[in-house]
Order: sequence, then C-alpha cells, then structure tokens
Amino acid sequence: MQESTIQAPRWGLDQIPFEQIDVSEARTREDLFYLVTSASFIEIASDLYTSNLIQHFEGDHDVVQWLQEQWQHEEMRHGYSLRDYVRHVWPEFDWQAAYDSFFDEYSKMCTIEEFEPTRGLEMVARCVVETGTATFYTALSQHATEPVLSGIAARIRAEEVGHYKHFYQYFRHYSERESPSRWRVLGAIRRRVVEARNSDAEVALWHVYAHRHPGADRQADRQAFRAVLSGLGKAVKRHYPVNMAAKMVLRPLSLPPRVNQVIEGPLSRAASWLLR
Repeated sequence: MQESTIQAPRWGLDQIPFEQIDVSEARTREDLFYLVTSASFIEIASDLYTSNLIQHFEGDHDVVQWLQEQWQHEEMRHGYSLRDYVRHVWPEFDWQAAYDSFFDEYSKMCTIEEFEPTRGLEMVARCVVETGTATFYTALSQHATEPVLSGIAARIRAEEVGHYKHFYQYFRHYSERESPSRWRVLGAIRRRVVEARNSDAEVALWHVYAHRHPGADRQADRQAFRAVLSGLGKAVKRHYPVNMAAKMVLRPLSLPPRVNQVIEGPLSRAASWLLR
C-alpha cells in the first residue's frame, strides 16, 4: 500500500508563543475554557486509542507504522499544546486531577469491541471521527477571539484534515479487497454519527465541569451541566462548517455527483443537529 505524500506543517510546543497569549482576553471566555480543556483530555487519551487501533490492524505494516510514527505523535502534540494553553491561562485549575478522573472513566469505554466488524468499515468510522475533529477545530479557530489559541486550533485543524485523508486512503485500499456495499458503508457512517451524540466529548466536559465546581454531582447537577453543554453547542454552531462536514462524511460512499448534490443539504442539517 502506498502511503499519502500529503504532510501537514511540522510544529511543536517550542514554537507556540505562550508568552504572547492575551490572558485577560482568554479568561473572560468561559466557553473557551471548557472547549480547550475537554479537547486536551481527548487528544492526550488518544494514546490508549492508538493501542487499540494497532491491535485491530495488526499485520498491516503500512497502517500500523503510520499510526505509531505519525498519527499518535500528532494527536498527543495537539493535546499537550491545548493542555499547556489551559495551564497558562487558568493556572488555578488542577488540570492533572481533572484529566485523571476523566481517563479513569474513558479508559473503560474505549475498547476494541466498539470497532466495526471489518477493517475497511473501521476506516470509514475513522473518517467520520476525523471529520468531527477537523470541523471542530475549524470552528474553534474562528470562534476563539484570543489570537494564540486561534492559531493553535488552525494548525491542529490542518493535521486533522491530513489524518482524514490517510484514513480515507486506507479505506479505499481495504474496500478493494472487502468490496463493502454502500449500505454497509452507510451503516458504519450512521453508527459513528449516532455514537457522537453520546460522545467522549461529553464525558470530558463533565470532568472539566466537576473540577470547576468541586462537589458537583452528576445527577444533582444534571440540569446545570446540560445548560453548559447547550451554551457550548450554540457558540460553536455559529462557526461550524456544515458543508465541509457533509462532503467529508459522504466521500466514502463514492456517490455520483448528482446524488451528492441532492443529499448534501439534509446531511448538513444532520451535522447541525449533532451540535444541539
């Protein structure tokens, strides 16, 4: 299998100008605190997810090598960049304690049994996930009024788009052998989209909320927490690239252009629905 030559720009923690952060501006934005902190949790936890993927694709040298040598490192870098931003702007927040409680719950949810039954269909699911991350960081880069955070989000977005292209390429490779019907591909897309309604993001956000409000109880504070989620969804929705999301999600179906044009509208509305 020939790997994609598309590479996102290289960057690292030492290239992020944390000293230039407009802290006073960032601290006025409670929504950014929740969005950035929860995203840092999920990105860093990708270390566990990578292990599961490597196990699932054991024996496929190209896929395993890319997961180990590029995808994992870039996902972790995203998480550390966002973590350090949080620590710089909100130093009073115990990031590590909140992350530890999140990971304790998340690690029980993140199992290989949740994967699709074939490697090709799992690559479809990966495309849906990368669609979610690429579009989220697209929205975050526009939603953030603090310039350094906007720049970090834009760089992450570029790499997430690159990840999508790799997973899509691997899907095409597997589909040549597995020949999945469009109905099976659509089923994998649907399952992953529906799963997003009960996503890792909500788990991460709960642990941010719980450590932001010591003593918070998941049942007693349910209404207040749901209000936070609703507010975040409305904030991101204003900048969410629904057309981009629709096109990325539809691509594995390899539909004729005229059919794509017909269903892009309803799928764009479904993408907006996911943000409720």
